[in-house]
Amino acid sequence: MEARGAAQQAGGRRTATGKAPTWLLGLIPLALIGAVIAAFALLGGPGLGSRNGPPVEELAIERTELHPGSIELTVRNDGPDAVTISQAMVNDSFVDFSVDKRSIGHLGATKVKMTYPWIEGEAYETKLLTSTGNAITHEIPVAAETPAKDSGFYGLMALLGLYVGIIPVMLGMLWLPFVGRVGEGVLRILIAVTIGLLGFLAIDATLEGIDVAGQGPQSFGGPALVLLGGFAAYLALTAIAAHSNSRRASITDPKVAGGRLALLVAIAIGLHNLGEGLAIGSAYAVGALALGAFLVIGFAIHNTTEGLAIVAPVAEGAPSLRFLALLGLVAGGPAIIGAWIGASAFNSSVAAFLLGVGAGAIVQVIQQLFPLIRDRSGSAFQPATVLGMFAGALILYTTSLLVSL
Repeated sequence: MEARGAAQQAGGRRTATGKAPTWLLGLIPLALIGAVIAAFALLGGPGLGSRNGPPVEELAIERTELHPGSIELTVRNDGPDAVTISQAMVNDSFVDFSVDKRSIGHLGATKVKMTYPWIEGEAYETKLLTSTGNAITHEIPVAAETPAKDSGFYGLMALLGLYVGIIPVMLGMLWLPFVGRVGEGVLRILIAVTIGLLGFLAIDATLEGIDVAGQGPQSFGGPALVLLGGFAAYLALTAIAAHSNSRRASITDPKVAGGRLALLVAIAIGLHNLGEGLAIGSAYAVGALALGAFLVIGFAIHNTTEGLAIVAPVAEGAPSLRFLALLGLVAGGPAIIGAWIGASAFNSSVAAFLLGVGAGAIVQVIQQLFPLIRDRSGSAFQPATVLGMFAGALILYTTSLLVSL
């Protein structure tokens, strides 16, 4: 009887709405919500009244450029109220300035160009005074001229990305002959080392992304952008892996499966190196990065270990040189793109999102690698593999000390 009554109720619901198209049933609530919001806006928020107290003025400095005789700041209104820039100061002295637009609305941005004979290597403190007397302070620890964005500039960034991205990764891939000759037990340990390497990269990217996000506008989400980027990358690579697994079911060749996993590892490392390139390029643009041999050597040692992570999944196969070169370009090439973006158009919110993308991609790849370190009993956390994971994280931590920006 209860089942019959439920069926009759369901049939009644279908009869009541059966004449309306399905798409219309989904559109009606959205239309009503839009109408309510429009009416609320047109009526000026009835019953709410105006906010008491002074306006909330928050400006975030997104970019600093130094040219001979001038300091240029790109500022964004990070608060709810419009901000009007009235005066500018450098080291407590008022200076002449020009601005694209004096009044900046919520999330709006403008450039403030201050005339000042700055000296290379000196530290400066700039202040922007608003119409209400509020002071927005920004420090320049070491003054250095912003490089001109010409062909030589982009060539230098490409060379830097080649030194710290592509070459170290490809050198690390030279471990392939060694990895291909070890036994099954040693291979599981090497893959565990790979998981440790990638795990440290994920943590490092997340922490760096949160730090970068805290330096820029918070209205775009701040640290939440790191989580959003990580979530998006994780879902994207999960979908790619699922599609690959569905096709892999009809393929019995382990070389193909290993190649696909190695490509996923290279993509994840490439996304991380994109964020690394952003940091390098932006630091160079503001004069906080000295392009010395020690830095290049440090990055070479640091990123060479990433090559091991790429070749471990294809240890049982015999990948072609063309495929190995592709893996190296996918993993190391984004460092060049990141250096170009970071040095010419760095944005802390975009950088935080991309660093999160790298971290999320790495987490997904770690998930793909875990089945490869399981022994015959199905356990992945044997003493040897646990030590391998710790060794991988320790190796990358130690080498990271050589490349602190």
